[in-house]
Amino acid sequence: MLPDTLLRTGRIWNVEQSFLLGHLIPFRVTTAIEIRSLSRVFSGRKETLALDDINLTVEEGELFGLLGPNGAGKTTLIKILSTLLLPSNGTAHVLGHDVYSDANSIRKRINMVSGGEISGYGLLTIRENLWMFTQFYGVPRVVAKKRIDNLLDIFGLQDKADAKLRTVSTGQRQKMNIIRGFATDPELIFLDEPTLGLDVSTSIDIRNYLREWISECSSRTMMLTTHYMKEAEELCDRVAIIDRGRIVAIDTPAGLKRRVGRGSSFLIEATPFNPESIQSIPGVRAFVARPSEDHMHLRMILDDESVIADIISEIVSSGAQVTSLNKNEPTLEDAFMHLVGRGLV
Repeated sequence: MLPDTLLRTGRIWNVEQSFLLGHLIPFRVTTAIEIRSLSRVFSGRKETLALDDINLTVEEGELFGLLGPNGAGKTTLIKILSTLLLPSNGTAHVLGHDVYSDANSIRKRINMVSGGEISGYGLLTIRENLWMFTQFYGVPRVVAKKRIDNLLDIFGLQDKADAKLRTVSTGQRQKMNIIRGFATDPELIFLDEPTLGLDVSTSIDIRNYLREWISECSSRTMMLTTHYMKEAEELCDRVAIIDRGRIVAIDTPAGLKRRVGRGSSFLIEATPFNPESIQSIPGVRAFVARPSEDHMHLRMILDDESVIADIISEIVSSGAQVTSLNKNEPTLEDAFMHLVGRGLV
C-alpha cells in the first residue's frame, strides 16, 4: 500500500524504490505552478480588482481546471502565468521561475491556446503557419516536420495541410490552433476555452487528444479553463472555482460534488416564463435558468425535496406549463451553483 503522500488526485506519481536503509524513498513531487497572495488591479476611470489574494499550487503532471463565470478572473490569471501580464501584488512561479524576474525562462517551456482567437496568417497554409510557430521556439527542422505531420494526422487535417488558413472552416482553424500549442512540445500548456463555439465532433476530438497528451508523459502539466462543466468533469484531476477574483474552492470533481451535501438537484423544463420569482422561494439554495426559443430549462439545488411543489405551483400560476421534471445525482454544475450561488453563465 502506497503512503497517502504519494497519491495525488487519483493519480499515482512516479516512485523510485530504493532499499537504502530499508526504506522506500519516493521522488519529490515537483510543483509546476505556485501562486502566493497574488492580486491584479486594472486602472482606469475606476480601478478594477480582477484577482484578489490568490493562493494556488498545481503539481507537475496534473490536468488542472479553472471554472468561473465571465469576468471572474480566469483569463487574467492565465495571462499572468504565461507572462503576458504582471501581477500587481504577490508572487507567481511557473516551472520554478518567477513570472516577474525570469519570464524568458518560462516562455521557452510553455505554450498557450485560447479558444475563438484568430491565430496565424490567412495567406499562409496550415502547414506553413505551424512551421513558422515551431521555428519561433527553435524546434529542430527534422523534429518539427515529423511532429507537425503527426499532429495533422491525429486531428484529421492532412487533407487541409496545404490549404490557406483563410479558406478553412472555424473548426479546422481551431484544430490548427490546438496543434500550434502542442507542436512545440511544451512542459506546461495553458488552454483558455479551447473548445469554445466548436461543434460536438471537433470538441470530442480535442478532448480525446488532451487526455492522451497528459497521460503519455508524467511530467506534462495542463491548466484548462472552460465553460463546459462536462468537459471539466471528464478531464480534470482537480478544479479550482474562481468567482469575483477569488478562489472559493479547490478539489477533485468528485470532492466538489460531495459539497452539495444533502441538497437535492432537479432539472425542470417548462414553457417560457419569468424565472426571477423562483429565487425568492424558501428552500431554493441556487438555480440557473437557460431559456430557449420555446422552453425554459431550470437547474436548481433545493434544501428539501418538498420545495419542488412550491416551485411547480409558481410556474403554473405564471401561466406556464411544466413539461418535464427530473431529479439528478449532484453534478459539477450543481457544486458550482452551491458554492457560487449562481450558474456559470
